[in-house]
Amino acid sequence: MTRRSFVRYSAAASVAGAMNRSLMAESLPRHKMGIATTSYMGVWRPKDTYEFLERCHALGAAGIQAAIHGDIPKIRAQAERWGMYVEAMVPMPQGSETAAFEQSLKEAQQVGAVALRSACLGTRRYETFHSLEAWRQHVAESEKSVSAAVPLLEKYKIPLGLENHKDWTDDELVALLRKHSSEYLGSCLDFGNNIALLDRPMDVIEKLAPYAVCTHLKNMAVEPYEDGFLLSEVLLGDGYLDLNRAVSLVRQHRPKAHFSLEMITRDPLQVPCLNDGYWVTFPDRNGIYLARTVKFVQTHKSAKPLPRVSQLPHDQALKVEEQNVVECLQYAREHLDL
Repeated sequence: MTRRSFVRYSAAASVAGAMNRSLMAESLPRHKMGIATTSYMGVWRPKDTYEFLERCHALGAAGIQAAIHGDIPKIRAQAERWGMYVEAMVPMPQGSETAAFEQSLKEAQQVGAVALRSACLGTRRYETFHSLEAWRQHVAESEKSVSAAVPLLEKYKIPLGLENHKDWTDDELVALLRKHSSEYLGSCLDFGNNIALLDRPMDVIEKLAPYAVCTHLKNMAVEPYEDGFLLSEVLLGDGYLDLNRAVSLVRQHRPKAHFSLEMITRDPLQVPCLNDGYWVTFPDRNGIYLARTVKFVQTHKSAKPLPRVSQLPHDQALKVEEQNVVECLQYAREHLDL
């Protein structure tokens, strides 16, 4: 083969390969489950919504849950072309200041979002607040934020799910949603977070499923450590949750709610429930909560070592993160009808 022929052959092969990859992406089996951008918060950390949409489409996902950045008409057109749903991650109002929140609602409406996800706290309650007074101040500010949000949600007619983000106990979040009752305010039901607050895992799903606007579908694993227990997101087939029952409960109560995978690839989180400081913001919780959680951790201790990726080179960690998402999508299709 001459050099000129080789160049032509290589160019043709490159074009053919790109076409084949495109066709494969178009013909992949479609899942009924989407992907939350937080599935990639550990390593990839995508910023561009269109790029994230493309990646999820290539994996055969049904939709995305993501903050909206970039060319909104382009994102909407491509999502509609591929038949993918979009859920927008938005910030809550800062007290009664609603300008940024309303702008997020406008952008969500423009992108064709079917639901919104937000949270009152982006961190963890037991790590953030070191006095009961500080926690109660946060509760008061959150009440103002929700009160300010509801009229705008009703104006733009897009439902918002507040995530149980290791902040509200299941009963606290239900009480908040009932107090600010609106058909456009509900829960972004995270399947795994609330054991960190010593709630029973399935109780959380039973209590919040009737309010589910959107979801973070995941499975969890635990193991004891000296100050409490370690908590990890794991492959859907490897955790302690009864996912079939959890999915069934959401479908029963909120058949229109989408399931979005949140498979976070990271080192285990420490839940220091045996330390005095952990209890500062839980005046109404007692030893029963601790005893049953410790027993649960002992009974459901992971048979496998909890995942740890911080020691991996970046490229290898990226591969692990992507493989985790792919395997969870496959499991959901084969075992959860998703």
